[in-house]
Amino acid sequence: MSTPASASAHDEAAQWWATAVSHIEPGSIELRDRPVQELIGSVGLVDTLWLLLRGSLPSPRQSALLEAALVAGVDHGPQAPSIAAARMAATCGVGLNNAIATGVNMLGDVHGGAGQQCVEMLEEIRIHHVEGGDWDAAAAEVMALRQAHSRYLPGFGHRFHPVDPRRDPLLQLTEEAVAAGVVAGDHLQAALAVERALRQRRAGARPVPMNIDGATAVIYAELGFPAPLARGLFVISRSVGILAHAWEETGQGRRNKGPIPRSVLPARLNPVDPRATEESAS
Repeated sequence: MSTPASASAHDEAAQWWATAVSHIEPGSIELRDRPVQELIGSVGLVDTLWLLLRGSLPSPRQSALLEAALVAGVDHGPQAPSIAAARMAATCGVGLNNAIATGVNMLGDVHGGAGQQCVEMLEEIRIHHVEGGDWDAAAAEVMALRQAHSRYLPGFGHRFHPVDPRRDPLLQLTEEAVAAGVVAGDHLQAALAVERALRQRRAGARPVPMNIDGATAVIYAELGFPAPLARGLFVISRSVGILAHAWEETGQGRRNKGPIPRSVLPARLNPVDPRATEESAS
């Protein structure tokens, strides 16, 4: 028989891990109060992801838009540090779970975080627009504030693609969702205003179009996901590609794969080279 003190300790421990995401008891698993056996076979993975994050199931159009963004971000080849790192890790005897974790842990502010930063920027533009500025003026003001600290605008430009092939289909799906009343379209308008400003500013120069981070940021913001979840959702998406690459690498028989072939030796760095000093300080 439990004493009042032990009952109190039990209640305190139960409250310590209280959660609305899931409820597990012997013989019972509920996800957001829905028995898992009712979800299995009837609810897709994207809808389940939405359910766990938001507490309800998305509409079919919301689900399709989210799935499009997740599909678009799954992979970008070994040019992406997260993929390269996972492939190297897979040859070190650490197992797939560690190889995937290695790749995921490369997704930081510079590689993988631009989607979150872009959602924040688009929301700032939307707020400026609501306060009375047209889209172009709102975009110009926010861009100036951001570029006073960094020349980079998150979600725009790509070191590899002159035009990111993922931009157009994602924006087209977003435009269709706006026309159908699925999303409002404010964050889409904010992103397009940034593109217009960049196009005018760089007339005749290499364009700086919206990239995958910008296009998916538009979708995540339009669907109502807070900015930090834009990074979380990208991590889930890219994990698919990381898994595929790590698995492929395990079948190629390499051991201790490095970032360059063994036949290529790194150049000797002259420590007094002023360029090297400048780069190391950046």
